[in-house]
Amino acid sequence: MSLMNFTSIDFETANKNRDSACSVAVVVIENGRMVDSYNSLIRPPEMFFEEGNIKIHGITPQMVENAPTFADIWKDLRMYLDNRIVIAHNAFFDMGVLRSCIWKYNLAKPQFKTACTVQIARKVWPQLPNHKLNTLGEFFQIQFKHHDALDDAKVCAKIPLVAGRTVGVDNMDSLLRKIGLEEKIFKS
Repeated sequence: MSLMNFTSIDFETANKNRDSACSVAVVVIENGRMVDSYNSLIRPPEMFFEEGNIKIHGITPQMVENAPTFADIWKDLRMYLDNRIVIAHNAFFDMGVLRSCIWKYNLAKPQFKTACTVQIARKVWPQLPNHKLNTLGEFFQIQFKHHDALDDAKVCAKIPLVAGRTVGVDNMDSLLRKIGLEEKIFKS
């Protein structure tokens, strides 16, 4: 039986368009421990930043002016995703951003399965007032900068690790099975 092995991913976006990623981070968990991480600012295809987005994550157009595009980082980012279980907090959003960026630049499609940590948290801790990442961070007693992609990816990675211990399993497949969820194949 393999221990917890997965990649956690988090995106921040410049505006409401899903292809406007301006930051990404991944955290790699092997045998229940963080063994690697990657993060990068990203220059979105259009340099239009909505005020609301800037207020949330603090990333400004000036900060990404000389940053690589998504296409520039794709080769590096993809190595963390292919043939893995990739989790995200509200996977619908992050997988949508990933899909839109891949389409925008007509990039090679990755092969991986995905699961949502919001759904995991709802099943394992239904008593919490909500299942937002900052609420879970408080519950786990983790101090972090919410909406910093790397910090968010680290807290996201904690969810299945703590959930596994809580329900008495030591790998992602068993965790999802035990709480009645399934991983999905990423469709790009």
